[in-house]
Amino acid sequence: MNEHKGWHQRRYLPHLDAAAVVQHVTFRLHGTLPASVIRRLKADTGGADYQAAVDEQLDSGAGPRWLAIPDCAAIVADALRQFDGERYDLLAWCVMPNHVHVLIRQREGWPLGAVVKSWKAYTARMINRRLDRSGPFWAADYFDRYTRNEAQLIGTIRYIEANPVKARLCRQPEDWPFSSAAQDRGPSGPLASTRQPADLKVRDPFHSDR
Repeated sequence: MNEHKGWHQRRYLPHLDAAAVVQHVTFRLHGTLPASVIRRLKADTGGADYQAAVDEQLDSGAGPRWLAIPDCAAIVADALRQFDGERYDLLAWCVMPNHVHVLIRQREGWPLGAVVKSWKAYTARMINRRLDRSGPFWAADYFDRYTRNEAQLIGTIRYIEANPVKARLCRQPEDWPFSSAAQDRGPSGPLASTRQPADLKVRDPFHSDR
């Protein structure tokens, strides 16, 4: 059984890793945000809204857009669904042209870093083969933000599934083929559209009454 790390830092980014925590994870393609852009975003935001600024930059279509190729997006979508219910519970997801949003509930014995590493390693290998290319595919590291309550959970799901609409890639969330909004949302699907917040319990690791 692998141990969870709790709060820790890697490549200047803080991460939280704990069983049963609901996490919004974002990872992006290599080359989407040059170092100069990252420095500017950090300076402009003072760190407070850095993730939002990064999302805006990615939604503008910055850098490579390998995931706009349907076969490549499908490889990522399949990888996210592969271990749903085993290594994590997949609550919402969206494959954008140059980045990926995933909302999962962590499971005991499956540290977040190991889960993300497995997604990135497998998909990089398969997509590079599909594109007949070599070299880095994903940018190093990832962003994660844990969900504190049910209201934030619902808001995060809406944010993830509406990302293609916000980026003007489609008119309705369900029109984007590579997201949970377009998938089967019945009882056997990753998230039932009629499921109530009470069915999606959120544990805040910093409040013992959760």
